[in-house]
Amino acid sequence: MKRSINRIFTVHLLIFILFSLAFTQTEPELVDDGFTFTEGPVWKDGVLYFSDIKEGKIFKWSTDSGTDVYYVPSKPSNGLALDPANNIIIAGHGARHIARLENPDSITILAGEYNGEKFNSPNDIVVKSDGSIWFTDPTYGLNDAGGTPEMDYCGVFRISPSGRVQLLDDTFSAPNGICFSPDESLLYVSESAPSIRKIYVWDVTNDSTITNKRVYASVSYPNNWSCYLDGMKTDDDGRLYRCSVLGVVVFDTTGTQIDRIQLPASASNCNWGDEDGKTLYITAGGAVYKIRKTYTDVEDKDKRQGSRVPDSFKLFNNYPNPFNASTRIPFYVARAGIVTIDILNTLGERVATLAHKTYNTGNHVINWYAENLSSGLYYIRMVTANGMILKKCLLIK
Repeated sequence: MKRSINRIFTVHLLIFILFSLAFTQTEPELVDDGFTFTEGPVWKDGVLYFSDIKEGKIFKWSTDSGTDVYYVPSKPSNGLALDPANNIIIAGHGARHIARLENPDSITILAGEYNGEKFNSPNDIVVKSDGSIWFTDPTYGLNDAGGTPEMDYCGVFRISPSGRVQLLDDTFSAPNGICFSPDESLLYVSESAPSIRKIYVWDVTNDSTITNKRVYASVSYPNNWSCYLDGMKTDDDGRLYRCSVLGVVVFDTTGTQIDRIQLPASASNCNWGDEDGKTLYITAGGAVYKIRKTYTDVEDKDKRQGSRVPDSFKLFNNYPNPFNASTRIPFYVARAGIVTIDILNTLGERVATLAHKTYNTGNHVINWYAENLSSGLYYIRMVTANGMILKKCLLIK
């Protein structure tokens, strides 16, 4: 029996160590600003291209040459992607089409309708390695222009390499961000409607259809903020980076939030760039930012990102950890307000709520009695009006 317990402890300890890798960062670096509404960054041959929706322009930026207008009028463009031939593919936010931009003097319309009805307002876009184009089609551009939709739904579409338009899903209220897993076996799409705010994932079958739709992550905001989910990308390890008013929120492959990149404005989209593809370029408000991707263990992460933890509240490591049956969770509140502390499993599901009440200024401790839960890795989530913090812990019985 003792040998069996030791074996279980070893297995869970290894799981804990594996999950202790997390995203770390310094402060995001400003690339350039002075724009109106930036979107759709894409890296091509040492140059960053991005849309300015309000100005109806596509800009280009490089370290050597700075920023310049690349294509105008973009009518306007929203999300941008690259096809296998390295051409820029445009989601026509205002023009209601998908187009290929070979160069500033040559643009080809690839598709503008489905079953005789015009697209609503193509928003975000991703190109698969076989050359097929996958995109979301909410009504945001139509709403801006006061137009009338011809479709009675907002779809997720695919354009085959031969040009055939295929409807993949018509159940969204406002589909927005879209991306693949690194091996293209999974497709992610965010639902932007404030009343829903979920990221969905499907299995990609036969390179052309999607099956087994399920929720990858549900997203909540403090004080029921009226905001929506925007563009998304995955990294080489399958983590997902989702843009919104909270900045860029990072999820692991299970859909559990592991980190957040804070920005001065709401993040609209992101993409990988630089020669090694390890720099995340982020469009936010009227600016573009960048940040390098590095990894370290949780303790070092907490030390290095200390300036990112809001001064208004802090969640400290529970003690003991790993623990059996019960543990103490200390936290700090600088200004009195409602504090919610939940326990999440590795699927991001809430399994317990330890607190949801007003706490006064100062240090506090709450006990977690976990007799009814099985051994494993869990997350402690603290939410206040000023943001959210996650901590990992290991329950061993």
